[in-house]
Amino acid sequence: MLVIRLSRTGRKKRPMYRIVLQERSWSPKSKAIEILGNVNPHTDPATINLKEDRIRHWISEGAQPSNTVHNMLVTKGIIEGKKKRSVTGKKKGGEEEESADAGGEKPAEEKKEEAPAEEKKEEPAEEKKEEPAKEAKKPAEDKE
Repeated sequence: MLVIRLSRTGRKKRPMYRIVLQERSWSPKSKAIEILGNVNPHTDPATINLKEDRIRHWISEGAQPSNTVHNMLVTKGIIEGKKKRSVTGKKKGGEEEESADAGGEKPAEEKKEEAPAEEKKEEPAEEKKEEPAKEAKKPAEDKE
């Protein structure tokens, strides 16, 4: 199956990306069937150059864009639809985030209920930090 994805190029710590057409089983660093554009993330905002007609052609032939490329194409208006979430990622608590496709997304009501609980957890931690600081000052006053 053909896939449209990013392939990293550029020197060390200065990545540039090519948008390439490849077989899904091939490594992103391997030879590309066709180069369909490039991305420079070092400019503000990132510079994205795309061959729109070739991308539309390959999508009509059955090529599937990766999530990142799909989001770029939606932003540029080449394809219509909603942006996709990444397959895996990390939440703030270190828990792994499940993809939207796997049905791991929680309803909005449950998310709202979790937020106040997190705020309550943070308050006692701040109080604990203040108390040792006061105790540390007291011995210093005794020495004088």
